[in-house]
Amino acid sequence: MKVYHDEDIDGSILDDMTVAVLGYGSQGRAQALNMRDSGVNVVLGLREGGNSWKRSKEDGWEPMTHIEAAQKADIVLMLMPDMAQPIVWGEEVSLAMTENKALQFAHGFNIHFGEIKPPENIDVIMVAPKSPGPELRRQYEAGFGVPALVAVHQDASGKALQKALAIAKAIGSARAGVIETTYKNETESDLFGEQAVLCGGVDQLIRRGFKVLTEAGYPPELAYFEVCNELKLIVDLIYTSGIGGMYRAVSDTAKWGGLTIGPKIIGDEVEEKMRTALKAVQDGSFAANWVAESKAGAKKFDELMAECDALEIEKVGKQVRQMSGLEK
Repeated sequence: MKVYHDEDIDGSILDDMTVAVLGYGSQGRAQALNMRDSGVNVVLGLREGGNSWKRSKEDGWEPMTHIEAAQKADIVLMLMPDMAQPIVWGEEVSLAMTENKALQFAHGFNIHFGEIKPPENIDVIMVAPKSPGPELRRQYEAGFGVPALVAVHQDASGKALQKALAIAKAIGSARAGVIETTYKNETESDLFGEQAVLCGGVDQLIRRGFKVLTEAGYPPELAYFEVCNELKLIVDLIYTSGIGGMYRAVSDTAKWGGLTIGPKIIGDEVEEKMRTALKAVQDGSFAANWVAESKAGAKKFDELMAECDALEIEKVGKQVRQMSGLEK
């Protein structure tokens, strides 16, 4: 895979351009501030009167509506939640996209699964930082950056990749490394990772480990430390040193237990379930179910979040975090 760094990218293509950031959540705020600090002419498009509208003003912006920002911009970044994007696109942004403008996403969901279908006379690009927004901002302010993916779905101007790379440079990601990929690969691998490992997989490991310990009579606080609190320390070791580096940093007893018992917990049957999850991503059935759930009012989604909030581990965790000074 091609990897770009600052010295490989000519950011001057943005010198005479205006970039509109639509959305001011985790990614929107970080990317807008980073680009502004890099000297890019950035305008902010938001829902008038919302919480983000007020927060953006506190950060020194003069926000405008989505369509106003899109009209002013040469490159429009769609950084609101996935399920909000088709509505904002259909009702506002699509009306402002003239020939050779660029439409940019941080995740390929709506393009890859056809929820947004742009006209053929505009560029459709992606810059996907591989971290939450606050970390993207923190790394930028520290003089570094987080890696990002770039992709081109549609190149109407002949300069689509140059635009994507210039944005990646402006948000600081080329300081670390920018990898060229495709909308398909980014979207499908991202969804699978979230479901099987990063969110769903880790969540269920923590819940079930906590349940097994507490049902066996161990104190909830002790269980929380063992299956959740210390997870961050282990993930940090893997992040900085790899899996082998993590094992070399823990006790020999932990090494032996992890290497021999881990495969019995997460074995071939889990791997097969992961393949089933990946197939549902690849064939579009997961996306169809999620879009249908959202359009129906997201009742099941809200129920699942309420169940999560009501878990005993959440109550215990709040107490432990308060004790540790992590939460008020």
